Amino acid sequence: MLIARRRFCLATLAPSALAAALAAAALALVAAATPCARAAKPAAAATQAAAPAPALTIDNTPLTEGRRPPLVSYADILEPAQKTVVSVASARYVRQRLPFPWLAPGGGRELKQEGIGSGVIITPDGYILTNHHVIEDADEIIVRLADEREFKAAIIGSDPKTDIAVLKVDPAAASLPAATLADSDKLRVGDIVFAIGNPLGVGQTVTMGIVSATGRRVGILDEVAGYEDFIQTDAAINQGNSGGALLDAKGRLVGINSAILSPNRGNIGIGFAIPVTLARAILDGLVTRGKVTRGYLGVSVDSLGGELAGILGLPRDTRGVIITDLTPGGPAEQAGLRRYDVLTAINGQPVATFQELRLQIARQPPGSEIAINLLRDGKEQRLTARLGGQDGTPGYNELLPGVRVHRLTGEHRRALGLDPRLDGLVIASVDEDSPYAGRLAPDMVIVEINRIPADGMETARRLLIAGRNLLTIYQNGVFRPLVIMVR
Repeated sequence: MLIARRRFCLATLAPSALAAALAAAALALVAAATPCARAAKPAAAATQAAAPAPALTIDNTPLTEGRRPPLVSYADILEPAQKTVVSVASARYVRQRLPFPWLAPGGGRELKQEGIGSGVIITPDGYILTNHHVIEDADEIIVRLADEREFKAAIIGSDPKTDIAVLKVDPAAASLPAATLADSDKLRVGDIVFAIGNPLGVGQTVTMGIVSATGRRVGILDEVAGYEDFIQTDAAINQGNSGGALLDAKGRLVGINSAILSPNRGNIGIGFAIPVTLARAILDGLVTRGKVTRGYLGVSVDSLGGELAGILGLPRDTRGVIITDLTPGGPAEQAGLRRYDVLTAINGQPVATFQELRLQIARQPPGSEIAINLLRDGKEQRLTARLGGQDGTPGYNELLPGVRVHRLTGEHRRALGLDPRLDGLVIASVDEDSPYAGRLAPDMVIVEINRIPADGMETARRLLIAGRNLLTIYQNGVFRPLVIMVR
């Protein structure tokens, strides 16, 4: 899928829609439509509630360990890892309308649309990591191993906000080769990495490069208010590589290849992989609980610039985010955090932007305790907070049913290209089943509610009344009124 505005390409191979339509029309002229068998849809999330956690093989030791032996080939390192990378063929059935419906009873023909991606076996009993966009809307999934064995795969779960999906195959009598997972947080720019997948359907291919950058946020998942923390690499990634493995020089899995930046849908040396530490957190939720639950702190923050740092009596080069608002009764307020506190680290990991803080919090499960390093009145402090959950538990920033918002900060204004004088609440996400899904959308800014500025969560909740409410919305450079019903 090519995102023209940013010229990103999700590295999954699919046939030309025009060619598929022409082939279907030609077949319909000579034969009546024949129904295609549909694979069963994934089981409901509730059926996964009692599933045990996957038994992963993990090696968290540093890459070099201080030794640099001479090396002339990576074949011995890569050979075991190659056996864990699979080809993922997805199929979706759609009904094609024909120009001469009398030639095909039922008014059309059911077409099979196919796509090709990759995946990585992570447990001997058949759990596989791949991309959400590889299996999205699939009716049937076939996994082909390196030894040419094929299995039908079930979708255990999928998370569009990280582009991670989990599949399961039944390995029958024999166990499957499984990848060893490394700690991707220990990757450094310049580390050698290998990308393995099935580019353009030619078969399993290995390419080599280095880690070009870590912690990349490039806007690929903006449409779903996603969580981006990409590993950037110049190892060649092409269409069909999506969901494949990014390995370190020990042959350990450090990332799941996801997308490339390209003006022509081909590799130009800018590829992105999802860190395996993030993928592991998604895997655990999908397998053990049937859904992804993310931690929630309950703060609105802004970046700490040099001028603001000076006003607060801090060195101008201080890195952190400043709290501008707290959710009443939320985890942050209960932990003793205050407005104008400067957060510098979560669990020892530095945070300097809204996106970094959001990612660090979201990677922790609800109910977990986090250590917060902060500056208050110029003095260092350390607090502990117990996180809430982003699944409707108390303290969540849900303004309306299924509509989640954040206080508009400088980070939001810069990311969305908004006037720095604009204030209000920016919509982060809207659930598909929300009663407001057809009217409210992500990146809309709620400026006023019933003609009064919506300058914070507490104010907004107080301004909403049962019945008709008048919202002033800012979107695409235009202010407009919007009437909604609140019950």
